[in-house]
Amino acid sequence: MKAIYKSINRVIEVFLIVIFSLLVVDVVWQVFSRYVLGQSFSFTEEFARFALIWLSLFGAAYLNGQQAHLSMDYFIRDLEGDALRKRHRIIESLMLIFALIILVIGGGNLVYTTFLLGQKSPAMNISLGYVYSVIPISGLLIMFYSVYHIINPKY
Repeated sequence: MKAIYKSINRVIEVFLIVIFSLLVVDVVWQVFSRYVLGQSFSFTEEFARFALIWLSLFGAAYLNGQQAHLSMDYFIRDLEGDALRKRHRIIESLMLIFALIILVIGGGNLVYTTFLLGQKSPAMNISLGYVYSVIPISGLLIMFYSVYHIINPKY
């Protein structure tokens, strides 16, 4: 399972770097075309928005996997040993349930509905289902990381 964990981390790291690089190029191109060429392209703003959505959700899943996400440590800062491990298992289980219900099931329904209704983005003319597909995918990643952290506790 550790090999799968490392492989998924590496794929997400590369994917995040690619998305961020494309976002930077897109924004620089938008600024250049607007102020130097005197003409802005409509797809650049839309692409930047979609890239930021993907960057945020995949970044959140990645940080969850690294246990580097924001957290309140009020309930665990005085715990040690078995009590700390038990509390972390509870926290990881709650994150798994949240990811399943909200991101995977809810996001999956959103993607299905969007494809069913045939919604397309105005400037790029792509189905919004592809854009929203990041929601259940990141939910599955968060679930994988939660299971991994339950099986292989850090503390």
